[in-house]
Amino acid sequence: MFISISTFTIANDTEESVKEAFRNRPHMVDDAPGFLKLEVLSPQDNPKEIWLKTYWQDEESFKTWYKSHQYHDAHKGIPKETKLVPGSVRVRYFSLVGE
Repeated sequence: MFISISTFTIANDTEESVKEAFRNRPHMVDDAPGFLKLEVLSPQDNPKEIWLKTYWQDEESFKTWYKSHQYHDAHKGIPKETKLVPGSVRVRYFSLVGE
């Protein structure tokens, strides 16, 4: 299993609308080959921070999705007025070691 974790921090006061956009997301990734699930988290000690965890069967499935036009289309639901803290975007990749 391959896991991608993206984190970012919202600079302005749009975190509630961003969270609502994730709650009402169009589920465009759900049918991507190799996709398993998506979790969206926000730390209680920093509610302006968002963590996206996507689970994939393998890294190649993730890379194919990431390069696709569906990837870009899926991100169109984020409110246009949202601004991010400069330098806060971070993407890391993981292999599942055990459960």
